[in-house]
Amino acid sequence: MARDLGFFEAKAKQLRLDILEMIYNAQSGHLGGSFSEIDVLTALFFDEMNVDPKKPKKEGRDRFVLSKGHTAPALYAVLADKGFFPKEWLMNSFRGINSHLQGHPDMKKTPGVEMTSGSLGMGLSAANGMAMAAKLKGQTNNVYCMMGDGEINEGQIWEAAATAAHFKLDNMIAFVDVNGLQNDNYTNIVKEMNPISDKWRAFGWDAVEIDGHDFGQIFEAVDRAKQIKDKPAVIIIHTVKGKGVSFMENVVEWHGKAPNTEDYEKAKAELTA
Repeated sequence: MARDLGFFEAKAKQLRLDILEMIYNAQSGHLGGSFSEIDVLTALFFDEMNVDPKKPKKEGRDRFVLSKGHTAPALYAVLADKGFFPKEWLMNSFRGINSHLQGHPDMKKTPGVEMTSGSLGMGLSAANGMAMAAKLKGQTNNVYCMMGDGEINEGQIWEAAATAAHFKLDNMIAFVDVNGLQNDNYTNIVKEMNPISDKWRAFGWDAVEIDGHDFGQIFEAVDRAKQIKDKPAVIIIHTVKGKGVSFMENVVEWHGKAPNTEDYEKAKAELTA
């Protein structure tokens, strides 16, 4: 059945606005990477994944691990829109002391969060465990893991990559968000990791590269990955950091900068145009 790509484009635009307002209200948070990954999260949670907000712990559900946990605003926006928790939390709970929505995902505080994350490099290992457990239980669900291109500087990512290939975790579908920027510089200046796809293939993974803002390519890549047998699959998504707001795009300062009132009004005008 053909998908209405316009629906997903409009949904992602709305979610970017939710992310903007969440971070503006808190005056803290990571906009750039949240905006770059939100199209993939939209495709996963509103189409590809078998999840039920009324039964968030049901057996056999698909799992999503946000390894680059600082982009929690994107995950929170999606979970709220799906109905895992009230949308009001986005505007009054984000990054508050003892709140439901911490600065990094916390599985003990937030419905729908499958794994607590924050320390970069650890998410793929946790996702491996979920994928292995599903195999041992004879379940057919998939496990998805979102990593950043700066995050793959971490050695644990590659240990986990080798492990997933060794155990033939073909229920694992990972993403690397290649937006070209990390905390304080361009990723290729901090540590050159290209060619990224060839590295994953060398570790025994199936790898494809796509435009991470093109829903047609996203769906095609995920549907393809689901058909891969006897090896895990990684989708390298080429994205724009700060995508959707012109003055934030490809600007390293927007990795973890909260907008002031003028920035917020300008960004909101673009996202509601």
